[in-house]
Amino acid sequence: MRVAVFSTKGYDREFLTAANAPHGHELTFFEPRLGLLTAPLAHGHDAVCAFVNDTLDAPVLEALAAGGTRLIALRSAGFNHVDLVAADRLGLVVARVPAYSPNAVAEHTVALILALDRKLHRAHARVREGNFSLEGLLGFDLCEQTAGVVGTGQIGRVVARILLGFGCRVLCYDPTPDPAVEAMGAAYVALDDLLSQAGIVTLHCPLTPRTRHLIDARAVSLMRDGVMLINTSRGGLVDTRAVIAGLKSGKIGHLGLDVYEEEEALFFEDLSAGGIQDDVFARLLTFPNVIVTGHQAFFTREALARIAETTLANVTAVERTGTSPNRVGGDRIKRA
Repeated sequence: MRVAVFSTKGYDREFLTAANAPHGHELTFFEPRLGLLTAPLAHGHDAVCAFVNDTLDAPVLEALAAGGTRLIALRSAGFNHVDLVAADRLGLVVARVPAYSPNAVAEHTVALILALDRKLHRAHARVREGNFSLEGLLGFDLCEQTAGVVGTGQIGRVVARILLGFGCRVLCYDPTPDPAVEAMGAAYVALDDLLSQAGIVTLHCPLTPRTRHLIDARAVSLMRDGVMLINTSRGGLVDTRAVIAGLKSGKIGHLGLDVYEEEEALFFEDLSAGGIQDDVFARLLTFPNVIVTGHQAFFTREALARIAETTLANVTAVERTGTSPNRVGGDRIKRA
């Protein structure tokens, strides 16, 4: 297949090219994000390979289908940015990478917890300036803390296991409890109970209309004073303005984000020369008890290799059979 790859960085080219060796697809790499203005670049390509901040709404999908595209190969697990109804109507297969490296995201989650707890970001800046004072750097033992894991899919399950290994009491919330998580020693509770009891709350659920702004002003009000909130899942799970209000009041004592609800205009780009135009995001960065990373939790060699391998395996599967085991949406399209 001829595959148009959007939002390409150097690492995308490296790992996709290596993974393509046994498949032999024709890959065309484009640096711009996919949107209505850039969709014509994919004209004549059988497949489009898209990333999390590419736009795949109905108008874009219509433009892609008109240009001959029949497969949307996502190099991500999430697919909330795809209009699946429009894709089905247009006969487009949408395939994703359901599991690339739960460990990568889970370990980054715990790294944020430890960095915020022990204030590593502030300590690092001080020492570089010759300041070895410990004032303001007091942390807490992670052992015996109550941690709440919201969503116990593959990533949340690993986070729960790691936190149990630190000696935490782990509470979980998921509409479908996992017996394997309970067997590890975690306990499932109602979401409101988790929010009111946990000193650390970490989010690991997909973004759907039901989970959008799961953490809003009401949820923040239920939390313990000084709570630590971590989000390495999807930015839209958190109402940023409600969280900022929580930071200002002291209700939220620590905030770690790897995602942001308006990240499309920010993340994966170097904006150091022009500055940040998003006033809400800029306000977040003024708090000393906040750490933001730019959607990097997935970014390990192992994860990138698996993303590339699964993405190209999806392309080959659709080329040969018209569908993929990792398809989301409709059942099948006719082979071209």
